[in-house]
Formats: sequence, structure tokens, C-alpha cells
Amino acid sequence: MNGSVRMGRVLGVPLRVHWSVPLLVLLFGSSLGSRTLPASVPDQSSATYTVAGLVGALLLLGSLLAHEAAHAFTALKKGIEVKSITLWALGGMTEMGRPRGAGATFLVAVSGPLTSFVVGGAAIGAGIGLDAVSGWAVPAAVLVWLGWVNVVLGVFNLLPATPLDGGRVVQALMWWRTGDRDRADRAAARGGQILGILLISLGWIAVLRGAFGGLWLALVGFFLVIVAGAERQRARLVPALRGVKAADAMSGPVETCPDWFTVERCVHDVALRAHHSTLVLTDFQGRPSGLLRLPQLARIPAEQRQTLRVRDVATALSHITTCAPDDLLEDVLEKLRPGMDPRILVTDGQHLVGIITARDISRIVQRHTLGGTENQ
Repeated sequence: MNGSVRMGRVLGVPLRVHWSVPLLVLLFGSSLGSRTLPASVPDQSSATYTVAGLVGALLLLGSLLAHEAAHAFTALKKGIEVKSITLWALGGMTEMGRPRGAGATFLVAVSGPLTSFVVGGAAIGAGIGLDAVSGWAVPAAVLVWLGWVNVVLGVFNLLPATPLDGGRVVQALMWWRTGDRDRADRAAARGGQILGILLISLGWIAVLRGAFGGLWLALVGFFLVIVAGAERQRARLVPALRGVKAADAMSGPVETCPDWFTVERCVHDVALRAHHSTLVLTDFQGRPSGLLRLPQLARIPAEQRQTLRVRDVATALSHITTCAPDDLLEDVLEKLRPGMDPRILVTDGQHLVGIITARDISRIVQRHTLGGTENQ
């Protein structure tokens, strides 16, 4: 996710924290310290409420991490690649590969809510016990609050709509019952869009009635609509791309430019004669080293073109997805990450053989829609 910073690893998986996480801590800490605790444990100092609210918000953040770590742990046990865990203002996200079976999908999905229920039950029990044994009312109230928030989190995540865990459960059950994964994916994504629209509507109704907390509900709904829409689009793409190899989708020949050329030389020797808007840069050994779009060249001031090398303005190879000609296109698209160039370079060893663009993928999908059975 853009705007996130890597903060170590959990279970060997990169952990990233979005810039919005401090807002989450401040929001819940303020709500707990200014309203919930004074109502349940009155006559305490402002400092006590403030510190307790902050501790409670941090414990909530830890429970969100536990929820996502449960997904990651179960996925790794099932042999599914887990790419990252990201915490952000609306909770957490675990980026992973697609499970190969309905059973694995189900177990990965339910592991998160079950963890939230366990954490919630343990926190409520600990809070009640602490209050009864020691009389520490404020810490006990924080634990009880934490427990109920986790219970609500678990219940909300089990709503039958993608990308919530309940949507994944629906996918798994429909896939297991019908044997049609694509149909299951589309149904869960459609449920996510419907739920998102419902939450947006309820949120704005709440705002119009003076409850500005409805903005948070509307924001969650907007997120669901966006992600579920992307999942629905993906569910339409997968059947068209299934079984298609990168070599069947790529276009060529690819126009190249040595990466040590100056911008001026590239413009006069290559760009002005190019038939495509994208050039692949190559190093001294002829290996691809980056991608350069012609509009990037056009934006470079004339006084810099004689000294600036094209490799200094191009997209580096580390931000480009590469694959072999025999790789399945469906698997290749799984490698794409947010912020990476959407174009895919096809290489045979270190030799460039083609490029896959959004237009190439659209062509494959259109042929599938027309009922064609040929990949080429």
C-alpha cells in the first residue's frame, strides 16, 4: 500500500505501517480516554484517562496485528506465499497469493476472526478478573473495552462480503459446493459492493442526523466498494487468462535504447524513429535495465538533455515485473505490486523477447469474450 513504511517482520513476513495508523491510535485513544472510561470509571484524573486511552489504543493496534498474523500463519502452513502485512487506519491487510483449494481459502479466512474472538474473550475475562481481585478499575475497564472491540471486529469481518473475511468464507463454501471458483469470486465481490453502498448510505444518514461518527462508516463503505469492484474485475479476468502463457500474450519486437545514452542522443537516434511510446533500456551486455516512456523524455528541459543519461530518468528494473515465456500469465499478474510499472518484460534467460502491456491483456480478454478458443 502506498504511504506505508516497513517496520520489520512478523513470522518472517514484512510488516508495513501506513501513515494513517497514528490517526487510528489518536482516534480510539481519544474516544476511550474522553468518553468511555469517564463513563465507566468516574472521578479519575485527566492524566489517568489520557494514559489509559493511549494504552488501550496501542493494545487495539496489537490485536489488529494478531488478527492479520493469524491469516499469515495459516496461509504459510498451507503453502501460500505471504507477501506482506500492512496496518492502516481501517485495520489491517495481509497480501498473499491465491489459495489453490476451497479448504485452504476457508481456513485462512476464518483464522483472523477466530483470533479476534479469542483475544476478545481473553481480554474481557482478564478485565473482569482484574477488577474483582485487585480493584484496579481503570486497567480492568481498558481490558473489557479492548475485548468488546475485538468481538465487534470479529463479527464485522464475518459479514459475507469481499474483501472481508466473511466474503472469503462465502467464496470457499460456494467453490466447494459448486466447483466453480470464478462464480464464487464474482458472488463474493458483488456482496462486497452491495455492503459498501449500504454502509456509505447509513454513514451519510448518520451524519445528516448530527452523528459525525457516520463519516467513519461511510469511509469503510467506500473502501469496500473500491476493493470489491477491483475483485469483481479480477474475477472476470481470471477465466480469460487461465492457461495463457506469457509468450501468447506478449507483443514485439520491442524497441530498445542503450541505457548509457544521453537524453538528447536517445531522442534523435531512437525516440524520433520509435513506433511505440515505451522503450526498454539495455545495459552493455544487452540485458534489460529499465523502462522509459516517451512522455518522460518530453518533460526534460532542453538544457539538461546533453548531460542527463536516460537510465537516470527511466523506471528501474527493480520496479518492473519480469517473467519467462512459458510462465502462466495468471501467475505473472500475481507478481504485480502497487507502485510498480504495469508493463511486464518477458525474458528468455537474460535475453529480452517481448513485453506485455494492458492492451495485450485486453486483447486476450476480448478474444475470450468473443468465444475464441485460441490463445494466439
